[in-house]
Amino acid sequence: MSTDNQVALITGAGSGVGRATALAFLNAGWKVVLAGRRADALAATVAAAGANGGSALAVPADIGRPDSVRALFDATQARFGRLDFLFNNAGTGAPPVLLEDLTYEQWMTVVNANLTGTFLCMQQAFRLMKNQTPRGGRIVNNGSISAYAPRPNSAPYTSTKHGVSGLTRAGALDGRKYDIAVGQIDIGNAVTEMTERMANGVLQPDGSMRVEPRMDVDHVAQSVLHMAGLPLESNVLFMTVMATKMPFVGRG
Repeated sequence: MSTDNQVALITGAGSGVGRATALAFLNAGWKVVLAGRRADALAATVAAAGANGGSALAVPADIGRPDSVRALFDATQARFGRLDFLFNNAGTGAPPVLLEDLTYEQWMTVVNANLTGTFLCMQQAFRLMKNQTPRGGRIVNNGSISAYAPRPNSAPYTSTKHGVSGLTRAGALDGRKYDIAVGQIDIGNAVTEMTERMANGVLQPDGSMRVEPRMDVDHVAQSVLHMAGLPLESNVLFMTVMATKMPFVGRG
């Protein structure tokens, strides 16, 4: 599929998976809206794109707030006139404390970022995509291996990622009538700031600590780019991309 005049919006684009994916899309010729909470981090992503940074629009946004999300999509439409692809990547976790010791504030921080934020961005994308010409577009949500199996002391993150899977299925169904395809990428152990602790050992379900293998984050970015490049008559509903030797398949 030609990327001429194709527009993507990537949340959490200031670091990690979001930055790698934004750079992959810019290098592939897409116009890219970069969303994130920190303007300086978004600016660093644009700078990392080099000459391709001219095709980027950085918009600081808090995806857990409806007014901020509306402003983000308004800015996208004002600059580029349409939206062909949304990557709902932004998210956060809570400290790995016992479930009974989590505070309400810690719980809601994760719910707002991972679940409510994904819903709000999907909602605005639906409104834009169904009314543009040509109609339709594609949305990919960042699930996680945690959408299938929890880590110890991860109730907020695991719960929200299971919820994202429900939003993906509901969106895939509700988007059909508008030519909107919705899918999900579930990522296991990409090399980012979030997984640095895995190099030193992380808690396993049996109580042991284990160093876990990780994979190049660009492999995730290329997987998202592949999903985005399909014609709208085809959809990757769920894709799992993971470090081959991480302790997930089997019994650890």
